[in-house]
Amino acid sequence: MRHFIIVFLLCAALGFFKQTQAMEKSDGSALRVESVQAEFIQEKHLPILARPILSKGTFVFQAPGSLRWEYLTPIHSVLLMHGDRIRKFIRHNDQFVEERGMGVDSMQIVLREITGWLDGHITDTPTFQATVQEDGIIILIPKEPALGKIISRIELRLTDQSGLMESVTLYEGADSLTKLIFSHAALNEKISAATFTQP
Repeated sequence: MRHFIIVFLLCAALGFFKQTQAMEKSDGSALRVESVQAEFIQEKHLPILARPILSKGTFVFQAPGSLRWEYLTPIHSVLLMHGDRIRKFIRHNDQFVEERGMGVDSMQIVLREITGWLDGHITDTPTFQATVQEDGIIILIPKEPALGKIISRIELRLTDQSGLMESVTLYEGADSLTKLIFSHAALNEKISAATFTQP
């Protein structure tokens, strides 16, 4: 389930990337987000830990629905989405091995959210109720009580640059959270199709 929660986080951010297509750049032309690439640091905060668990990685998104989510440390793993297919790989003995049996129900939830958010419907999703605050922070609250027991809310914090996220924080309870801090982001660079099909 942990991997699906992280996908929720990323798709929430990508949903906002898609929405920024309607925003205008300084020259008056429309900003269109075709692809996003960035590095991230993930902080896992738990009450039993004196310090958060840190992971580092990268992600690549290309419209309309291709995604590469890669952890580089502490364990090298890759989650690939291309079309309706999602695959996960873990590096063992210098080669990637595909993991299977990821859970049909959870996969359907993720695919449903990806479809809605990447179409720009971040405020119109069957799973989350979105609120945009005056400071530019977007709060997502689960609509279903069952999901609310796992995720109490998701907080999206925007950067000053249109189309980019500063951080995404997932609150899993009163004292537990997962925070993604993005850096070195690049918009609309050309991306090879193999990025989303090969680990």
